[in-house]
Amino acid sequence: MTEKWLVTGGAGFIGGNFVLRQVLKNNRQIINLDKLSYAGNLDTLQSIAEHPNHRFVHGDINDAALLSELIDKEQPDAIVHFAAESHVDRSIEGPEVFIQTNVMGTFNLLQSALTYFQGLKGDKKGGFRFLHVSTDEVYGSLGETGAFTETTPYAPNSPYSASKAGSDHLVRAYFHTFGLPVLTTNCSNNYGPYQFPEKLIPLMIEKALQGAALPVYGDGKNVRDWLFVEDHCRAIETVIEKGRLGEVYNVGGNEEKQNIEIVHTICDLLDEMCPSEKSKRELITYVKDRPGHDRRYAIDASKLLKELNWQPRETFESGIRHTIQWYLDNPEWVERVKDGSYQGQRLGV
Repeated sequence: MTEKWLVTGGAGFIGGNFVLRQVLKNNRQIINLDKLSYAGNLDTLQSIAEHPNHRFVHGDINDAALLSELIDKEQPDAIVHFAAESHVDRSIEGPEVFIQTNVMGTFNLLQSALTYFQGLKGDKKGGFRFLHVSTDEVYGSLGETGAFTETTPYAPNSPYSASKAGSDHLVRAYFHTFGLPVLTTNCSNNYGPYQFPEKLIPLMIEKALQGAALPVYGDGKNVRDWLFVEDHCRAIETVIEKGRLGEVYNVGGNEEKQNIEIVHTICDLLDEMCPSEKSKRELITYVKDRPGHDRRYAIDASKLLKELNWQPRETFESGIRHTIQWYLDNPEWVERVKDGSYQGQRLGV
C-alpha cells in the first residue's frame, strides 16, 4: 500500500526538492500544504502538477481549522514539517512573522497532529511519525574548533534562530508530555536547485551572471557547513524510517567553508562554464557585516552515521557544480520566482 505523507512548506526550497523526490522517485502520495509566501513557488512543482500522487493545498499552518480538517480527511502516515520563515536577514527586518509562523504555526500543527494521533488505532497508530525540520542555527556560534552535536546547548542569536529554537522545544514537549511520536532534524546550510535567490549561493550565481557586485559580509571568513539538498532529503527519509522516537539527529555535509571560499568557487566555476572577458572574482565587494552574524557553524552528523547508516553522497565540489549548472539551465525559473518582492537588495542592515 502506498504511503501517504503530509508535507508542510512543500513549495519552498528544501520542501519542494523533498516533494519531487517522494513523488517521482519513491512513489509516495504527498499532500502538500503551502501558503505560497515569497519563497514558495509552484513553478518548482511544475513537473508533478498533474501527478496522481501529488495534491497541492494552498493554506497556512496558522489556520488550525484547516489543519484539523485536512489531517482528518487525508489520514497521513507521517507529517513532515518544513514550513517556516527561514532567512536571518528578513528576521532582522521584521521578526513578528517569524514568531507567528515558526512558533505558533508549529504549535497549531502539533495540536492537530496530536488529536489525529490519539484517534488512530493498531498499526496505523504504531507507524505514525511527525518529523520536524530545524536548523543548526539554534545552537548559536562556534569558536575556531569543535562542532554542534545533538546535546549542544541552545544559544540562538537571531530572531530567526530563536523562533526555530522555540519550535524545537515545543516538538520535544509534545513527545515527553503527550507521547506524540516526533523526530527532529537540525541541518546545516542547504544548497541546490530551486533555492530562492536571496540565499548566498543562488544570489552570488545570479549577480555574477548579471555582472553585478557580489556583496560579501564583513571579512568573508564566516564559516558554514554545506549540505546538498538531495542528501538532506535522503536523511529525512532515513530518520522517518529508522529514527528513535523523540530523538534529534543533526544532518551535515562535512563540508566547512568560509563564505569567501564559496564565492571564489562560484566565480571560478562560472568563469569556466560561461567565460567572459573579465574574471567574476573582480565583482567581489566587501560590505558591512550584518548584526549578530554567527562566526562559525559546524555539524557533527556522526549519530546519523552510527545509528542509521546515513552519510552525504555529494562533495561540495560535485554539488556546487551541479547547482550552478541547474541555474544556468533554468534562468526562467529564477525570473518567475522573483515576483517583485525581492530584487537582490540587501536585507537586515
